[in-house]
Amino acid sequence: MSEMLVLYIVPTPVGNLEDMSLRAQRVLQEVDYVLTEDTRVTGKLLKHFGIGSKMMSYHQHNEHKVLPGLIGRIKSGEQMALVSDAGTPGISDPAFLLVRECIREGIRVEVLPGATAFVPALVASGLPCERFCFDGFLPVKKGRRLRLESLAGETRTMVFYESPYRLLKTLGDLAAILGGERQASVSREISKMHEEHIRGSLAELYSLFSERSIKGEITIVVSGLVI
Repeated sequence: MSEMLVLYIVPTPVGNLEDMSLRAQRVLQEVDYVLTEDTRVTGKLLKHFGIGSKMMSYHQHNEHKVLPGLIGRIKSGEQMALVSDAGTPGISDPAFLLVRECIREGIRVEVLPGATAFVPALVASGLPCERFCFDGFLPVKKGRRLRLESLAGETRTMVFYESPYRLLKTLGDLAAILGGERQASVSREISKMHEEHIRGSLAELYSLFSERSIKGEITIVVSGLVI
């Protein structure tokens, strides 16, 4: 591995471990440290692939505190890779602050392509995907309605992440503000054994999920406004 100062951003599987690329495995094996949201989750992944690199915690609750030290260690020549619990770091997961600071300090940032939940959900939705906007997790309370109202006139397909515990509320809010007739898709457990994609209008989806238990990570895809 090159001695050039570099931070690797490494996607990890969102479900099926076979989605872990050979390149990702090699990079995680060769770096000095793997920066991880949860060492327990990443520890299982590293063990599965026989990777013995050391781990360091890096998550939304400590990223400001540990950032200067990490930059110093990378500049001293230590090789580091950042992972999240699942998917690509930076997509609704910590990464931005570290990436920005590395760029400022002249440290090369190498981002490996790989798993993320919203692309399979978008393509499988059956909605137009040549133009779309990704809005991540909606605010839980403050600013939620304002955010949704700002999207009412959006003509591109919209993609959201959501917790199973808030799915019903979000479908109800989307229907109330964007219109219950809007076509949408709810994707669950991407790349896992029980993966499913349920399509219909927002009103139909709200009614359906009102009558069933909801488990797993959720991606919601909503059609844009037709002009």
